[in-house]
Amino acid sequence: MRVWLICLAALVLGNPAAAQTAPATGWTADNGNGTFTNPLFQDEFSDPDIIRVGEDYYMTGTTMHVMPGLPLLHSRDLVNWRLVSYAFDRLDLGPGWRMEEGQEIYGQGIWAPSLRYHDGEFHIFANVNGHGLQHFRTRDPAGPWTHRSIPGDAHDISVLFDDDGRVWAVTGYDEVRLIEMAPDLSGFLPGTERVIIPAGNAMGEGHHFYKIGGQYWIISANYAPTGRMQAARADRLDGPWETAVISAGETMGTQRGWWLADNGLGKPLPGPGARFAFTRPQSANAHGATPLHQGGLVQLPNGDWWGFSMMDTGAMGRTTFLSPVHWQDGWPMFGLPGNPGRSPRTWVKPATGHHQPPTPAWDRTDTFDGPALQPVWQWNHHPDDSRWSLAERPGFLRLRPRPAPDFLRARGSLTQRALAPLSEATALLDASGLAPGDIAGLGLLNLPHATLGVVRDGEGYTLRLYDQASDTVQTTPMAGPLVHLRLTFDARVEEARFGYSTNGTDFTPFGEPVRTPYQLKTFQGVRFALFAYTADGDRAAGESEGWADFDRFTVTEPLADRSENVPLGRVITMHNLADESLAWASPHGMLHHVSAASASAAGAAVRFRVHDRGLGRVALEAVESGRFLVVTGAGLAADMRLIAPDGLRDENASLFQWQDMLGGEFMLLSLATHRYVGLQPGTGDPYAANLAGASPDRRNGAVLRWQAAD
Repeated sequence: MRVWLICLAALVLGNPAAAQTAPATGWTADNGNGTFTNPLFQDEFSDPDIIRVGEDYYMTGTTMHVMPGLPLLHSRDLVNWRLVSYAFDRLDLGPGWRMEEGQEIYGQGIWAPSLRYHDGEFHIFANVNGHGLQHFRTRDPAGPWTHRSIPGDAHDISVLFDDDGRVWAVTGYDEVRLIEMAPDLSGFLPGTERVIIPAGNAMGEGHHFYKIGGQYWIISANYAPTGRMQAARADRLDGPWETAVISAGETMGTQRGWWLADNGLGKPLPGPGARFAFTRPQSANAHGATPLHQGGLVQLPNGDWWGFSMMDTGAMGRTTFLSPVHWQDGWPMFGLPGNPGRSPRTWVKPATGHHQPPTPAWDRTDTFDGPALQPVWQWNHHPDDSRWSLAERPGFLRLRPRPAPDFLRARGSLTQRALAPLSEATALLDASGLAPGDIAGLGLLNLPHATLGVVRDGEGYTLRLYDQASDTVQTTPMAGPLVHLRLTFDARVEEARFGYSTNGTDFTPFGEPVRTPYQLKTFQGVRFALFAYTADGDRAAGESEGWADFDRFTVTEPLADRSENVPLGRVITMHNLADESLAWASPHGMLHHVSAASASAAGAAVRFRVHDRGLGRVALEAVESGRFLVVTGAGLAADMRLIAPDGLRDENASLFQWQDMLGGEFMLLSLATHRYVGLQPGTGDPYAANLAGASPDRRNGAVLRWQAAD
């Protein structure tokens, strides 16, 4: 009885000790109040693989054609991650890796790595198309790593060190193939490859291979016809195998966005004057490969299970999501009991036993004052290390141009990932060292690409903007060689804009917005790039004698601070995105809805006070009556009731996990049903607490938008 009274007091009076969201200048999934909000990163981190070693967690992912590659990140809470090392600084498997002889490896290189720890060593296995399996190993996660190439392609491999000392790998798409590795990992054992799950069993690729409770498990991604996660289990390696879906339809309100038509892996880069066509799905709710897919499982020391996966998020690329896992009928279902296969956007952090403060994964700004580049930087293909320096002019990054037909074929561009939902990169360029015909500046690395750079023309300098999509050039003369270049990426509308300044304060927009589609040629999201190359045909066979000096590179994230996104203690109105109706405390004692143009919409019955209950959970009080919103019964339509505080009997019935979807949009996850508060558009039914989640267009009745009413 005493416990219930304490809970009741907290419900009525609020929780003044509840931690508040800490202001942030860079995205962190950690909300600072014991919860996290997906995704883990607001930039690309695709094909993740996560393992636990004692009480430490490690993760790696795809890096394609950029170097250094295969980052190893470390965490103690599965939410806050920092780089430990890269498995390789440079990898050279032929002229395409160096952008020589007219070749390149866009969209190829290193992808879908398998991270494992065995007998005191960390291992990363990753296939490279046409070059076989690459194996990296170390005893110290900080490196150095050793590298060995293993003959034989193994698409999307995953490795299992079995209890009896044998080493197995699974690979393939649709049909799952098993092959044994040599005990010393020097290669595959001849005659051991065989099909263990035939085609036609709904399995995909991107496998994650485990042994759990004496059973063999394979988690794979499928995208035929839509993205989802499959699981297969068997008591023996040769089966029989059972399969089931463990995550499906979870887009977290993310649409597919713009795509570049007629592009793909292995196709040549388009030449001058190429035409580009951008497409979007005909249906606003087409899933495609967007829903959570390609991931696996990790168990905490306390026995809890968590899932990780990636999602296609438009121009930003693919990034990593974290999901609670519950076991249902022997299957590890992503999400919460009562809502299998759908994952919360915001939930309580994993109970790892370790507290880490909210920390962005990367330091993105670089003043170039140190002896090394910030680790977030990666070169586009293998760089010529004789053509760049931090020492020739201390405090500056010096890039020496090499001849190239265009920006995408220019070796030596230094890149880092652009961030969603909004990010801004600014570079200060001193172009005084450029030779005639050189161009250097700030680029948008994508297909099509766009660049804003300075061209040395005789004794003068010209600012030049090139947009490959329209094959247009815009120029303006410069009074001197110093200029601040700015590139703003807005993932919400999938556009980028350029600007420049001569004083670093007042920026002038330059050119039209640039469309930023996702495409499969680079198979990466949008990247910022510092570049320098020479397009002078007269010197195409030789190196430029010029150079470009970058004084600093700054990245800002205007929307990273989410401390005011949840209106704790505020009085608000709630508009449903499905029909723009307002949530209404009906006189019949249930949560209903009224048209925004109705007389009721102007009254107090549409106003609700948001009470903080800690751990990101809220209670909603109808201002007019002082009654609280409570889920009764199974949470069906009309089960969203308004009850006086002294009539409450179940604390969870009045608690909702606030799901911040940015821009004032949110969902309410009922702690009673583990489903979302919402309505069925067009039916006229009152609110329920049984919606599985948001549709990609956010207009299925589960997504609300709040406005202050106090």
